[in-house]
Formats: sequence, structure tokens, C-alpha cells
Amino acid sequence: MFLELLKKRRSIRKYLDKPVDSATIDQLIEAALRAPTSMGKNSWEFVVVTEPDLLQKLSRAKPHGATFLKNATLGIVVCGDPQIADVWIEDASIASAFIHLAATSLELGSCWIQIRERKHDDRQTAEGYIAEHLNLPARMKVVSIIAIGHPDEVKPGHPRESLPYDKVSLNTHGKPFTRLT
Repeated sequence: MFLELLKKRRSIRKYLDKPVDSATIDQLIEAALRAPTSMGKNSWEFVVVTEPDLLQKLSRAKPHGATFLKNATLGIVVCGDPQIADVWIEDASIASAFIHLAATSLELGSCWIQIRERKHDDRQTAEGYIAEHLNLPARMKVVSIIAIGHPDEVKPGHPRESLPYDKVSLNTHGKPFTRLT
């Protein structure tokens, strides 16, 4: 079943003007909270954003790759706390992927918006811009925003033949991996 979910998952950037109900948001957050973390330290934190005006503001966090957030009815800002674990980036990234996959399993569209190491403009980082709008404490670092909504586009899954198997080696780097089936 998990592989079927992966085959179906695509980045969706067009959403219907229909809110995600609270029970579904609860399921998405449960999925995020079930994401594994190094030594169980739970270095991630999440900010659930449903206010259209705030989604609009967050859609301007960086010049490219975030504008579609203004049309989503839900955004989940995924943060990490470097004071809790030195692998906060990994912990938050895994949680982001769990949210993405949970959205697909719930028949929602979603798209990862990379925030860490991105600029808002020449004076401010995307992370700093978001921190101001969400009142985040200085220790908190923003890794991503997951835009979520009822999809207004359909994309077929990537066919198996299109997968980059040339990026996989067997036993030593450079020795081609041949599919076993």
C-alpha cells in the first residue's frame, strides 16, 4: 500500500477554494507528530496556518516557488530547534515528507516550499520574513512550508520507467544496479 501511495504522490500547486476540514487537519498533524526523530528528541515544531491573509503574506516569503501558497487553504510551517538536536534539519525534513504523504493519502494536494537557506529579498532571509509574521522565537528555524488544499489539477504518477535508476549503485559506487523484477 505504501508503494501505491508513493506512485500517486505529486506536487500540486493549484487548489480549489474549499477549506480543509478540522478533522483532516488533525490527521495531518498526527502524521507529522509520528515522524521519527533522532533519539526521540522531537526537535521539530509546526505552525498550522488557515487564515487566508496570512497564507497570502507567507506566499511572498521568497521570490520564486511560494506564490501558489496564496491559493491553498492550509499551510503547515515546519520548524526545527537546533538547541534540542543537532539533526533538527533532518528531523524537520522527515516530518515534512510525512505531511506530504499524509496529504496524498487523504486525497489532498500538497507541495513542499523550501525555506531554509532561501532569501526573501536582498535584506532579509525567507526564514526571517516568516518568523516575523508568525512570531517565532529566535531559536526556531524554518525548514519548509507545506501548502495543502483540495487539488484543482490532476497529475499522473511518474511511470516506473522514468525513475532515475542510474542514480543507484550495487555494493560499490558506479556499479550499476539492475532492477531485480
